[in-house]
Amino acid sequence: MKRLFKAILLILMFGMGLPAFEAAATSGNEQLLRKAEELLVNYKDVEALKVYEQVLSASPENYEALCRASFLHSRIGDRFTDDTRKLNHYAKAKQYATQAYELNPADAESNYVMALSLACSAMMSGPRQRLAVTNQVKSFLDAALACNNEHAGAWHLLGRWYFKMANLNFAEVAASKLFFGGVCERPLNADAVEAMKMAIKYNPQNIRYYYDLATIYDELKDSEACVNTLEQALTVNLDTKEELELSRRCKIMLQQHMKN
Repeated sequence: MKRLFKAILLILMFGMGLPAFEAAATSGNEQLLRKAEELLVNYKDVEALKVYEQVLSASPENYEALCRASFLHSRIGDRFTDDTRKLNHYAKAKQYATQAYELNPADAESNYVMALSLACSAMMSGPRQRLAVTNQVKSFLDAALACNNEHAGAWHLLGRWYFKMANLNFAEVAASKLFFGGVCERPLNADAVEAMKMAIKYNPQNIRYYYDLATIYDELKDSEACVNTLEQALTVNLDTKEELELSRRCKIMLQQHMKN
C-alpha cells in the first residue's frame, strides 16, 4: 500500500511539474520573441535572426519564429554579392518557410514567406527552374492576400511578379510553353502598377516600394508618374544604409527625368 501511495505521489509530482516547466519555457520564448521583434523594429536584422533561431533551437515548431527567420534569411541573403552566402541564406529561408507553411497553410504570413523564399531562390537558378517556380510564387501570393488583403509585402512581391510576367522575352515565353504549358496568366504592366500602389497604400513608409514603382514607370516611359512617385519617395523617413542607398538612386533617377 505504501509503495502504491509513493508511486501515485511521484506521478502527481511529475504531472504537476510538467505544466510548470512548459509554462516557463513558453514564458522564456515570449521574452525572446519580444526581444527579437524590438531588434527587428530597430533594423538589427542579423541580431534579430539569431534570437529567432535561438527560439527555434528550443521550440522548432514556433510559428512566429519560423516566419520571421525565413523572412530575415531572404532579406539578409539579398544583401550579399557572394553567391555561396546568398544560397545558404535562401536555403534556410525556404526550410523555415516550408516548416511554417506545414504548421499553418491558411495563414497570410506562411504563404508570404513561401512566396518570398521561392522568388529569392529562383533568382539564383537557371532559366528553366525560374520558370518552374513562377506559378508557385503566384499561388502563394494569392493565398496570402486572400487571408490578409492589406499585406503590403505580398502586394509588393506580386507587383514585381506581374511586371516580370508582363515583360517575358520571346525565348522565355517559348520555354514556358515548351516545358510547362505556358505561365498561368500574362498580366499587364498596369497590374504591376496597381499592385505596387497597394503596397504603398498599406505601408507608405517603405521607400523600396516607391523605388520599384518608379522603376516600372521609367520602363514604361511615363515620366510624369515616375517623377511624382520619386518625389513621394524622397519624403519617406530613412533609417538604414539600404534606405539611404535607395534614396540616392531615387534622386539620380529624378534628376535624369528633370533634365528631359
